[in-house]
Amino acid sequence: MSRDLLDRIDQRTRLAGHNRLALLLFRLGSRQLFGVNVFKVQEVLPRPALFRLPQLPAAFAGAADVRGRTVPVLDLARAIGHGGDSDEPRYLVVTEFNRSVQGFLVSGVERIVNVGVEDIQPPPELGNEIHYLTGMTRHHGELIQLIDVESVLAESAPRESETLAIAPLAVPPGVQREVLVVDDSRVARNRIRWVLEQLGLGATLLSDGRQALEHLQAIAQGGMRPCDRYAMVISDIEMPAMDGYTLTTEIRRDPALKDMFVLLHTSLSGVFNRAMVERVGADDFVPKYSERELADRIAARIAALA
Repeated sequence: MSRDLLDRIDQRTRLAGHNRLALLLFRLGSRQLFGVNVFKVQEVLPRPALFRLPQLPAAFAGAADVRGRTVPVLDLARAIGHGGDSDEPRYLVVTEFNRSVQGFLVSGVERIVNVGVEDIQPPPELGNEIHYLTGMTRHHGELIQLIDVESVLAESAPRESETLAIAPLAVPPGVQREVLVVDDSRVARNRIRWVLEQLGLGATLLSDGRQALEHLQAIAQGGMRPCDRYAMVISDIEMPAMDGYTLTTEIRRDPALKDMFVLLHTSLSGVFNRAMVERVGADDFVPKYSERELADRIAARIAALA
C-alpha cells in the first residue's frame, strides 16, 4: 500500500466515531450544489473519452478507460432528470460502492467538506429529483443536496434479485437467537430480516444509531446484559442522527455494552471503509448486498457462541 494512500486513509479515519460525514461537493449545472459521501469516491478526473459497450444499459453514457480498467459511466444530471441550466459535464467522479466501480459525469467539482450528521435533514416530499436525494444540509449558508447514488445506479441498471436457499441454523440451547438490526433503509432492514428468518433467528429492527444506542443502554439500565439479549448487532454505516461508526465507538466506550459483537453492513466497500471499520473497533464487516455472505457471517457468529 502506498504512503500517499496510507496518509489519505489516516486523514479520513480521523472522522471515525465523531458522527461527522465527509462530502465531495459538485455541481450539475452552474447553480445547485450536490454532495456525495467521500468514502464512495475513488478519484475525480477531467472527463475522459467515452466508448460504447453492447452490454451497458441504455441509461449509461458509455464507458471509460480509467487506469487500464473499464468503468461504466452515467451522466448524473440526465439520470436524475436534472435539467434547466445543466452545463456539459466536464468531470468524471469514479465511485466504489455495493461491490462495484462506476463513474458519474458532473459539471464541476468544488471541494471536500465535513458536516455533522445531526445537521443533515431529510429531503422535502416534492420535486422530480427528490427520489434521488438522501438528505439536505447547509455549509457556509449554501444549500447542499445529498445524492443517493445507490438509488440512481439501481434504477439505471436494475439487477435481478437472487433466490437463495438458506438452511436454518442448529442453535444450541442457551445461545441467543435475537439480532439487533440498525439501518435507515426499510428495504435493507427487510432484506436482513429475511436472511435472519431463513436462519431461524429473530430480529429487532431500528432505523438509526442513536435509537440503537439508547435501546442498548436501556436494557443495561434494566439490569440485563445486552450481549445476553442479542447475539450481535448488524448496523449500517450511513444513517441520520448517529452513523454506524459512532454507534460502534459508543458501544466500545460503554462498559455495559463493550462486549457486544458488531457487524457493519454497508454499501461502502472500498479500502478507506475497511480502515474505518478497524479503527472504530467493529468485529466484522460485510459490504452490501450479498445475502449469502451475510448469512455465512451470522452463522459463524452463532457458532462461536455455542
